[in-house]
Amino acid sequence: MKDILPDALFIGFTGTPLLKADKQKSIEVFGRYIHTYKFNEAVSDGVVLDLRYEARDIDQIITSQQKIDQWFEAKTQGLNDLAKAKLKQRWGTMQSVLSSQSRLEQIVDDILMDMSTKPRLMDGRGNAMLVCSSIYQACKTYEIFSRTSLAGKCAIVTSYKPSPSDLKGETTGEGYTEKLNQYEIYKKMLADWFNEAPETAINKAEQFEIAVKKKFIEEPGQMKLLIVVDKLLTGFDAPSATYLYIDKQMRDHGLFQAICRVNRLDGEDKEYGYIVDYKDLFKSLEGAVSDYTSGALDGYDQADVAGLLEDRLEKATEILDSIREAIAALCEPVPKPKNESDYFHYFCAKDSGNTEELKANEPKRLALYKLIASLIRSYANIANELPKAGYSPTEIVKLKDEVDRYTKLRDAIKLHSGDYIDLKSYEPDMRYLIDRYIRAEESEKISTFDDFSLIQLIVNRGVKAVDELPKGIRNNQEAVAETIENNVRRLIVDEKPINPKYYEKMSELLDALIKQRRDNAIDYQEYLAQIAELTKQAANPQGNQNYPASLDTSAKRSLYDNLNQNESLALAIDKAIRDNRQDGWRGNKIKAKKIELAIKALLNDADEAWINSILEIVREQNEY
Repeated sequence: MKDILPDALFIGFTGTPLLKADKQKSIEVFGRYIHTYKFNEAVSDGVVLDLRYEARDIDQIITSQQKIDQWFEAKTQGLNDLAKAKLKQRWGTMQSVLSSQSRLEQIVDDILMDMSTKPRLMDGRGNAMLVCSSIYQACKTYEIFSRTSLAGKCAIVTSYKPSPSDLKGETTGEGYTEKLNQYEIYKKMLADWFNEAPETAINKAEQFEIAVKKKFIEEPGQMKLLIVVDKLLTGFDAPSATYLYIDKQMRDHGLFQAICRVNRLDGEDKEYGYIVDYKDLFKSLEGAVSDYTSGALDGYDQADVAGLLEDRLEKATEILDSIREAIAALCEPVPKPKNESDYFHYFCAKDSGNTEELKANEPKRLALYKLIASLIRSYANIANELPKAGYSPTEIVKLKDEVDRYTKLRDAIKLHSGDYIDLKSYEPDMRYLIDRYIRAEESEKISTFDDFSLIQLIVNRGVKAVDELPKGIRNNQEAVAETIENNVRRLIVDEKPINPKYYEKMSELLDALIKQRRDNAIDYQEYLAQIAELTKQAANPQGNQNYPASLDTSAKRSLYDNLNQNESLALAIDKAIRDNRQDGWRGNKIKAKKIELAIKALLNDADEAWINSILEIVREQNEY
């Protein structure tokens, strides 16, 4: 090329650092670096996730029942008794696996335990990849998994394409050879997947690979583990992939590319990618190694791979402690004695139903929710290893109580402020982790609000909805009242654009009721009855019997309320809108203008501001 293009400028691009052996040659060909962008910079910029590394010594033979029980207790130490009991129901099948001297069976069982105890793996939000040293090993590992709870939720993806020709010359009369074993395992896997005869399914390996990769990415809870050898270790992007288990000798480019399979962003609950090394690639089990730039990555210059891998337990402990400090700092200004009501007033509003104060304190609440969610995840990440992380028995009890207290506080503040349902989808893994690691009691009470908002409960159950509130709130009449008032106020503010006049009236009624309560001018039970009735009216305007029968839709009733209760005009405008509306009119000025002119024709010489307010109400109606 240099002979053909003697004056050409050559520019080289590389997605991974250059090996030391190649670096000098590359510089001779291309010249000095124009720009470098290293892994630790990408982590700082939030482009990829940090990686946490752990070497596991699986080559130990567990022979005694006592050691098996000790292993189980160590692995489940952070779980509460209820979660531990549920896991132990499956333990009978695991005992025989752990008692075996087979290394593969021990790895399978180790991964199964992670699937039952590790965040994202246990709640189906994330999944994992296992790198085996050969296709035969991958097949044997899959065979073991197929007899466990992962049956139907794991798959092999390799370059192997089973063919009847594989059988030629493999029959020895003394059992299956490796190739025969490999063929039979693949044949059964494909037949099970496609639910058809092995003879036809055996030809569908490529279709199988496409299907399982798609499921791995889109439905991580249904495809929890991919077993690979060389395939998918470069160029395969699956944000759900959270754990990479390595049982293969790897180094340099191959290792670098492989571990980056789990560093993709995937929502708030994926904070790191995890590398579990069964081959001790960095010899960290032999000594106190915390700098993973040598060993399997010593082909690179140290500076080029700095920060790529960090010790999982050490970093997890640092993160947990820093989050605890951050929460303490955020809650420091809460006035003493720091009762639940003091937290409500600081994070919500001193005066219940004060919309401006609730809105002004929203950033503080969001910061608290995020920090406590991070606290729960960080605690769950090392809950089973707290003694190994350096926590004393007293510190462990204190830590669990602290996480439990903050979790209950977070739930109470969400309910008190009306944020609960709005943030339900914000952290879908939280309920699973809380029930699993922190507490088994009271989860039923809180879980009611996973399906219904407090408003919906009041509409459905009336005053009895109070019984569903967390104990810390329902045992305090002031807290109950403020919680309901904040939730009703939020409903009024959210729904007001749909029917301003109606919700202005609801707001006035709420203000009057709050004043009566504060002035002690109303009995508590009577207050609950009236606030429940007001909630039903605010949630279901259509339940108001004062509307004429012709106003049979929400939009017609809204027009009626905001057109000085002029029934004929409301019906005329409703008809004009339906006659003139076109698909996508809200985002199209010409189409919207047609509706606007039709409304103006009916309102004649009305005030321009009033006409515009009616137009805004029309835009808010879903049925238009």
